[in-house]
Amino acid sequence: LLQDLTDTVKGIDFKVFAQAPAVKAIVVKDAADKYSRKAIDKLTDVAKQYGAKGLAWVKYLDGEVSGPVAKFLTEIANQLTERLQLVDNDLVLFVADTLEVANTTLGALRTRLAKELDLIDQSQFNFLWVVDWPMFEWSEEEGRYMSAHHPFTLPTQETADQLEGDLSKVRAVAYDIVLNGYELGGGSLRINHKDLQERMLKALGFSQESANQQFGFLLEAMDYGFPPHGGLAIGLDRFVMILAGQDNIREVIAFPKNNKASDPMTQAPSLVAEKQLEELALQVQDHD
Repeated sequence: LLQDLTDTVKGIDFKVFAQAPAVKAIVVKDAADKYSRKAIDKLTDVAKQYGAKGLAWVKYLDGEVSGPVAKFLTEIANQLTERLQLVDNDLVLFVADTLEVANTTLGALRTRLAKELDLIDQSQFNFLWVVDWPMFEWSEEEGRYMSAHHPFTLPTQETADQLEGDLSKVRAVAYDIVLNGYELGGGSLRINHKDLQERMLKALGFSQESANQQFGFLLEAMDYGFPPHGGLAIGLDRFVMILAGQDNIREVIAFPKNNKASDPMTQAPSLVAEKQLEELALQVQDHD
């Protein structure tokens, strides 16, 4: 469970936590004695791969919180212990960053820890649906909101009014199906009314002119009437991988490519015959 501690740590004298947009944590039960500082440093390296600036941690031993950041948590130690329901020998890992980075990092660490501690029951098949996806995501590079899926995804009726307000609150009628932590497939319903599609494009920064220039064919088609439509695409090869008890999709793909992007069985890519090039009206230039 990823636990949100943003409000809990807001007033403490530790700027890394107090000023972060989000502070989240996971409790690794009965694992404090299994992870040395060196082992946690390896977890920190993993956290950085997912965009986190670092990984804070404490151990709960003999009724006390100890570790590098424990001194900053003294005033809220009891509150933290109760909130996280800590018991002896628990390890707590914190990430202080944007909500997206915190969730992504701790999600990846949770999976890694579960494998290292042999907590995953390989005989189980657990499905879940992920719904209420955010319609937009903030792009630091662009300095604006972008479509999280694509700009033709239908927003929920309850949040569509925020297209002219707070875009972070708009939710999409989009869904993913997950099995044992692997995304099997996903899809969405599509916008089928012109006025809503124009509002969506405007929210993304398109002027009426630029919207018509890039998507005029679609907007014009909507004048003739679009039926409600949507779908779901399943990754069959990933499904087979799980059923086969494998953790590498290459094991179930008929002709997998190697790390040089070549196919050992068919010897592709290979030289093309001159006749084939002539049929396709292609010329090959030698750049030696």
